[in-house]
Amino acid sequence: MAANQTISQRFDEYQPSKTLWFWSVVGAVVLTMIVGFTAGGWTLAGTAAEMAKTSAIKARAELVANLCVQKFITASNASENLTKLKGTSSYQRDSFITDGGWVKLAGIKKDAPGAADLCADKLAAMDTIPTNSVAQDNTKG
Repeated sequence: MAANQTISQRFDEYQPSKTLWFWSVVGAVVLTMIVGFTAGGWTLAGTAAEMAKTSAIKARAELVANLCVQKFITASNASENLTKLKGTSSYQRDSFITDGGWVKLAGIKKDAPGAADLCADKLAAMDTIPTNSVAQDNTKG
């Protein structure tokens, strides 16, 4: 190389070795994987399966809890039961809901984990029973 060449001329004449190419590619692959798993949202199959399983369990519990609330508020003695529920300590409310049978669904033998807690929390957050739900139950006779 001549000392009086410009940078672009030196760049054009540069030919990296196979070793340099290999380690450059390895470095790029590793960097891509690091960025992908940390900031890119990539997951491994086992992690994705676990996340899907957890989401399914939570979704089932949410669905059963919503049905539980609906069964609870449409019962003829819903206001009385709501008063009893609010009088129960927070750690015993799920037992109150389970014992009342509001979390049971027809055709399903096993309770959804966490559904009674969610149902109790939703009911405890209510000030009163909505009037249209009680009226609907009375018309069904």
